[in-house]
Amino acid sequence: MSILMGKEKKYRKGPWNGRNFTGLPFIRDPAFGAEIVNGRLVSYSDAYNSSICMRLVMDPSGLLQRYIMNEERDGWIPAFSMPSETCSKYGWCGVNTVCKPNKAPVCECLNGFSPKSEREWSSAAWTSGCGRIPPLDCWKEDGFMKVDRVKFPDTLSFRVDNSMSVGDCHEECLRNYNCSVYADHYLSLSDERNGCLMWFGDLVDVMEFAGEVSTGPSIYIGVPKTALESTRDWNGRKRSKKLVFAATGASLGMLLLILCFGGLILRMRRRAACKKENEDLELPLFGSKTIAAATNNFSDENLIGEGGFGPVYKGNLSDELAIAVKRMSSTSGQGPQEFKNEVSLIAKLQHRNLVRILGCCVEGEEKMLIYEYMHNKSLDYFIFDENCRAVLTWKMRFDIIMGIARGLLYLHHDSRLKIIHRDLKTSNILLDENLNAKISDFGLARMFEGDQVMARTKRVVGTYGYMAPEYAFDGKFSVKSDVFNLGVVILEIVSGKKNRGFKHPCCYQNLLEQAWLLWKENRELELMDPCYSSSCVEWQVRRCIQVALLCVQNAADDRPIMPSVVVMLSSEDTVLPEPKKPGFFLNTSPSFSERNTSGSEEGRSRSASSMTITEVEGR
Repeated sequence: MSILMGKEKKYRKGPWNGRNFTGLPFIRDPAFGAEIVNGRLVSYSDAYNSSICMRLVMDPSGLLQRYIMNEERDGWIPAFSMPSETCSKYGWCGVNTVCKPNKAPVCECLNGFSPKSEREWSSAAWTSGCGRIPPLDCWKEDGFMKVDRVKFPDTLSFRVDNSMSVGDCHEECLRNYNCSVYADHYLSLSDERNGCLMWFGDLVDVMEFAGEVSTGPSIYIGVPKTALESTRDWNGRKRSKKLVFAATGASLGMLLLILCFGGLILRMRRRAACKKENEDLELPLFGSKTIAAATNNFSDENLIGEGGFGPVYKGNLSDELAIAVKRMSSTSGQGPQEFKNEVSLIAKLQHRNLVRILGCCVEGEEKMLIYEYMHNKSLDYFIFDENCRAVLTWKMRFDIIMGIARGLLYLHHDSRLKIIHRDLKTSNILLDENLNAKISDFGLARMFEGDQVMARTKRVVGTYGYMAPEYAFDGKFSVKSDVFNLGVVILEIVSGKKNRGFKHPCCYQNLLEQAWLLWKENRELELMDPCYSSSCVEWQVRRCIQVALLCVQNAADDRPIMPSVVVMLSSEDTVLPEPKKPGFFLNTSPSFSERNTSGSEEGRSRSASSMTITEVEGR
């Protein structure tokens, strides 16, 4: 339960455990009961005496007060108010800190952390909080330090599993390098020590309960070995070991020295490799048991699609967090390199028109990617379906086109990395609950460095009907090959027709040819999907078709770059150049139908002239 002013949190009670809010240190026993339905407070009453009347009042400043009716039933007695002290204010000490109301200063870094700014900290300005130092050792030489009687951190990034035992909770958090803190069983209504709550990333709004409070939740903070040594008699153990070693012969000592030195080098290499791998991923790691529980053990009822990577399942990590889980199939043509490629690239990209990845799972042969769940599936589900296509008005389609263009602009020019997607298509455009377009599937993406503008590969991968000519035949890819993909996608959105497997009663060979010939005859509006004809804005439709034709021109140098594409699409007054013939026009290139394949995205593919073309069914 929280108090907000606008979107800013002012106060947080802490999670509800079925009897009381765990962030109320002044309640020694669960004297009051609350009924929670679908996350909302329905009623709040005295658990021991139902005849007691009380009310909650909040003033404009955010101060919440509780009053109890006196015995004479003629007046209200104030019981408590909140926030009542400095430490009650949300995040008062910054991240990775604990606020201690009975001590001076009130703010301290949690064990294993130090102030991010010593100057601010010394002047009692704590908003910058604390950072972890030294970094956790991902080779399990770290442990957990118990902290008693504190309010649980805010659940910004967390996971709950009520099926875990205390030991399982400890091992799961230890195994997950991104797990910062865990707590056990306090949220459970039963007396059994079951249930696990884990936090990832920075910890916010931790408060130590006042000294008069004898009970309260405990948390276990992941700390490096150096922090644990301060609370254990490590030095005594080391001295005793030294005496044992000193009693051995010189030859044995030399042998041990060599072994220790070799082990130290090996461990340093492991640490460096682990640190680099973690920096590359920059993602929370989830256990396979957690994902299995979230997807009902990967049940068929939760299966929402399947692609070249493998099946995709819907799951729920919590009541408010729905996820989509891509599970690598054992027969997938996309191997570990594509998996790592997608994780390392998309984790570093943040844009409203790119799908957000929440984490991954790597356990043995099991490899999974966890994404935010997209309620409206993929774009091809709408525009190519006879029943669903009418749902998308022209305004919706134009907004989707602009969203895709802005996402691609970010990948090519605005992000700190220049990313070439290489497989932009309608099935890789996902739609959220508001039909906002989000580009997904970065398994085939490549990163360009510095001033690099073009690269070449002997292994051409992509999807038939979207690949640019220079990529399909020569293996050359650049931002212009993505622009070609975008042009095809725009024409498919406008027409409601697939460029792949195109069929027309006239002699058109493909959708690109039809669009170009209609445009040459000033008949491009005939390309529109009739289902939105009553809602269309004519200049926008014409402009989208002409911009798409500029994008699919045969020569890569003739195609515009994404900043120009966005300006041309969004402005009615911008003068557009005349497009030249599109790629794959009138059999000027070998027919793709002769090399059409079926199967997974890369696994069951056939090579012709050092080229692999994939055919992927939409989700």
